[in-house]
Amino acid sequence: MAVIDESDDELGQQEDRSGDQAMHRELYFFALFRLLEGSMLVFMLLGPSVLGTVELAWPMLARGAAMVYLVVGLALLIVATQTRWSMTWQVAMGLLLDLCVAALILRTSSGADTAISMLLLVNVGAAALLLPWRPTAMFASLSAALPVAGYFLQQFGRTSADSHAEHSLAEATMFSISYASVALLTHLLGRQMREQAQLVAQRGADLASLSQLNELIIRRMRIGVLVVDAAGGLQLNNEAAWNLLGQPSPSLRDLNTLSPALMERLQQWLQGSISATEPLDLGYDNTEVLPRFARLHQGDGLVLIFLDDAALVSRRAEALTVSSLGRLSASIAHEVRNPLAAISYAAQLLGESPDLHSTDKRLTEIILSHCQRMNGIIENVLSLSRREVSRPEQLELMQWVRQFVDEYKAAHMLDVAQLRAESGTGRLYAIVDPAQLHQAVTVLVQNALDYGRQPGQPPTVTLIARQAGEFGPPLIEVTDAGPGIPAAQHASIFEPFFTTHEHGTGLGLYIARQLCEANQASLEYVAGATSGACFRITLARSRALTQSGGMGS
Repeated sequence: MAVIDESDDELGQQEDRSGDQAMHRELYFFALFRLLEGSMLVFMLLGPSVLGTVELAWPMLARGAAMVYLVVGLALLIVATQTRWSMTWQVAMGLLLDLCVAALILRTSSGADTAISMLLLVNVGAAALLLPWRPTAMFASLSAALPVAGYFLQQFGRTSADSHAEHSLAEATMFSISYASVALLTHLLGRQMREQAQLVAQRGADLASLSQLNELIIRRMRIGVLVVDAAGGLQLNNEAAWNLLGQPSPSLRDLNTLSPALMERLQQWLQGSISATEPLDLGYDNTEVLPRFARLHQGDGLVLIFLDDAALVSRRAEALTVSSLGRLSASIAHEVRNPLAAISYAAQLLGESPDLHSTDKRLTEIILSHCQRMNGIIENVLSLSRREVSRPEQLELMQWVRQFVDEYKAAHMLDVAQLRAESGTGRLYAIVDPAQLHQAVTVLVQNALDYGRQPGQPPTVTLIARQAGEFGPPLIEVTDAGPGIPAAQHASIFEPFFTTHEHGTGLGLYIARQLCEANQASLEYVAGATSGACFRITLARSRALTQSGGMGS
């Protein structure tokens, strides 16, 4: 989620920056147009070719105003290139300058009224396009009042008004209405354009966010994903595919170079061969994959390739099989348990008969023994289907190991030498479900007592609680003095229903590992740690401080 939040912030900042850049670009062109207006005014008032068309009442004042307008317009153009200045203030100051200079030139000259009024119309519209509503309304009112006020100033002191004067008043009124209308319409147009721009930017940000999310999902998929073109060029790949291909150099983008076997399968699939999706050995670290192909579009020739790790698929199928088998076995076990209990109870009563012959009594003992064995098998099978969710809590392992050994020896009447505890005198905390840890350790201890002994020798099992190094996780180890486990069987001992003993079910170690994994712990067989077998449980460390102490029995 942190990655997505950071991406959203970056997209928002990019959206704001793009919007600001667009507005400042419009402000820049507005300032450039004002500079052009200033140049035209200077040329009109100072140029020798048009001096006869403009009558100047105060030549120095009019020409000075035009020169000042040109210089200030150049300064506003330079300021418009700097994004640190407020755009609203730049537009407002520029429009105020336009109105003042226009009013001054209209007051001090005649013959250029229509031209200046038309140029001012463009400035009012451009400013209303960029300004908020309140400044727009203020400047629209000021602009609308300017032509009429200019007309009355020109008529001040005259004794009569001829038809030409009436025409000038009508013209000034029309310009006033035009200024107000243009300001209103361009402001509405600008607001609509800004809303559309914001909507487009938001849609673009959403699309970019979805694109990043899709890329992140594809990149983190455990299934390898490749996109290749018709010529075998690699267009896209995720981390899983990169690992399955042997972590090649990023510069290699040709599938025929990366994996000729996969390229051959792609050609077979394009030709319609059914065998194209059979398991394939990529030749790297003996990795076997299941390739699947899909065409993206008919026109571009892109093909989407999925690479499923055959080992992961096998484990998923195995987990599904075990789950289904567990539910089926549980239903069967419930049906077997009732008659088994009746047989066991009858054999127990028969064995207590005083008239029973010793041979028959031995037979009843065999019946009871096998009933107990069958009951143990049923318990293991039922534990596959009714395993509860772990409820982890903080547990002090040193004391727990000592208490477990004392209770186990008392319940099974073991000698002190057969099962002992090695734990420190300090405190070692872990996060685990005590009931599930007890069940897993019971399986390990019982296996060590049953099979971890030399021929003709009593079992010697040690339960150890310690910390891995100075800052490592807490460990529980179950060791014995038996012959150990052959190297050829190391990879199979945790598989369900795998056993090397005729009386075993092959479920004990599998259930113990499942219980450990449910508590964010791991169970492994450590080869060569002792002369016998050593099973190690690595637990999740508690936040509580761990205090080291000496080892004791």
